[in-house]
Amino acid sequence: MTTFDQLAELPLTIDGHELSGQEANISSGFLRMTTTINFSGAGEVGRGEDVTYDNEDHEALQAWGAPLALAGDWTFGSFCEALEALDLFPQPPVREISRNYRIWAFESAALDLALRQAGESLHQRLNLTPAPLRFVCSLRLGEPPAILGPLEQRLALYPGLEFKLDPTPAWDEATLQAVAASDAAKILDFKGLYEGTEVDTPADPDFYERVLAALPGTWIEDPKLTPEIDAVLEDARSRITWDANINSVADIDALPFQPTMVNIKPSRFGPLSELFGAYDTCNERGIAMYGGGQFELGVGRGQIQYLASCYHPEGPNDVAPIGYNEPVVAAGLTPSPLAVAATEVGFQWQ
Repeated sequence: MTTFDQLAELPLTIDGHELSGQEANISSGFLRMTTTINFSGAGEVGRGEDVTYDNEDHEALQAWGAPLALAGDWTFGSFCEALEALDLFPQPPVREISRNYRIWAFESAALDLALRQAGESLHQRLNLTPAPLRFVCSLRLGEPPAILGPLEQRLALYPGLEFKLDPTPAWDEATLQAVAASDAAKILDFKGLYEGTEVDTPADPDFYERVLAALPGTWIEDPKLTPEIDAVLEDARSRITWDANINSVADIDALPFQPTMVNIKPSRFGPLSELFGAYDTCNERGIAMYGGGQFELGVGRGQIQYLASCYHPEGPNDVAPIGYNEPVVAAGLTPSPLAVAATEVGFQWQ
């Protein structure tokens, strides 16, 4: 029996649903909007968060209201099957991946509700044991890189904090040595799979060689595997991990070689059958995992922390509490690792 099969049997009663929006200015310099899906039924409420990036998609959804015919008695599995046959967008989304983000939100809310109605937590249902959750802080040092600013400001407050950093060709030798001296960089995200974005990095083998030589103990995320760069990375394949191209089990199958580790971002997978299928696949093949977030503003952040605490608590999880995403981080944030905060029933993390 697959993991999803254990969830699919849960009875689910939905009386109705409501939508609520939230927004915040975040460190990347844009107004982030998300939408919370609130399912009600049998005196309980289940919640999930749509992390679609384009604000016009949220505005259209919230103006649309809740016209979907989702009320009724289901199993969780039959609900997911019916939901995935619907168009959850009143107008076509700006980008197709947003369909996955919205499915994740609706199915997460339904799973939370089904578990609450059953009086069970997710980890109890799946016979899992959540553990204290290690996290890293995702950070871009700017152009030109300002190592004495964002990284050292955080380390001054939180000396044990670890980082996922985005190296760029602007990293000179002084920057590389400062990052190495901090001993805090755990993942280097080369963003080699992006095209036509502000964060693209060139496929420059000399750049890769300089960074790898200065930081030999880090994970190498999303390299651009041109023949020249592949040759540079030949002896470091065990350190290569993948993120932006991992949206399904089929994507794991399609990698050029079996990875040591991959980034499982739950919202990217969309249907929960696909997400839990990826967990099953990685466990069966001995592929390590870590989690990633999508600038969640509400309940979705806790849900990805909950999953990470169950499936890969020791990984370099890019799921830090949202305060670490502020341009200047304040004192008093919870340090890594996070204590287990799974609720006694449902799919929530307090």
